[in-house]
Amino acid sequence: MANLKEIKLKIGSVKNTQKTTKAMKLVSSAKLTRTRQLSDQAKSYAEKINQVLSEIAHRVGKVQDDGMHNRAFIQNENPKTVDIVFVTADKGLCGGFNMATIKAVMHMMNEYRAKGVTVRLRVAGRKGVDYFTFQGETLSQKVSDLSSTPDYNRASDFIQEVVTDFQNGVTDKVVLIYNGFLNMLTQELKIKEILPISLENVELKDESSMLNIEPDDDEEVLNELTEKYIQFNMYFSLLDSLAAEHSARMQAMEAATKNAKEKVDSLTVEYNKARQAAITTELIEIISGVEALK
Repeated sequence: MANLKEIKLKIGSVKNTQKTTKAMKLVSSAKLTRTRQLSDQAKSYAEKINQVLSEIAHRVGKVQDDGMHNRAFIQNENPKTVDIVFVTADKGLCGGFNMATIKAVMHMMNEYRAKGVTVRLRVAGRKGVDYFTFQGETLSQKVSDLSSTPDYNRASDFIQEVVTDFQNGVTDKVVLIYNGFLNMLTQELKIKEILPISLENVELKDESSMLNIEPDDDEEVLNELTEKYIQFNMYFSLLDSLAAEHSARMQAMEAATKNAKEKVDSLTVEYNKARQAAITTELIEIISGVEALK
């Protein structure tokens, strides 16, 4: 059995760790509140721009035979080159948050490669960069300080190369993967094909559209809206992922704090047993000494 001094040092060390994890939970809670506010504000805009682009895609699909051809709205069932854009955290200590995204990326990458499709990886987040660099994978694009501090302009710059390559025919499909916020206790893995724009679940009535585009400006409007659509989806994914990261870190730190408390209780019991054993040993030695003097 360890001596009293060693056990006491262990108790002090675990208590310090418990204070740290508790503080980290409180910090993540405060950051989560702020990030959720930003995410909620951006969500309505993201839903509206997705609706607008889906409507445009649907209407363009009806007039393709009239000479309007835009790659962003033409579905490609047999892509030759796919860009996988994914978001991970810059920091750890958030449970399996990052690995959930990485496993989804690995699974999709292996599926495409098994079909002979060329896969290019683009990552925002140091954990994703570190993992795939260690695995020897080539990253077409990487940034390590964007997911922790989402910024619309930087997100737009990051995703612009993806849009340009797609418009120029270098890639045939763009998939966005990230771990998003569902509620305070749960994160939801989100896999979204952002290019070409999907026509699934688009229901349009014959009534007049909310869109009024001049015939001569259709291609220009489509290209501009497509870029905005991609840029904002990238920005929203960063906000949603950051909220989920803080949520995951809160849970991880709460579990760590609970485990630390249990460890302190266990060490305290061990300390009391060791102290009682020491006292008993001393009493036996005293009694034995007295008996020896008789």
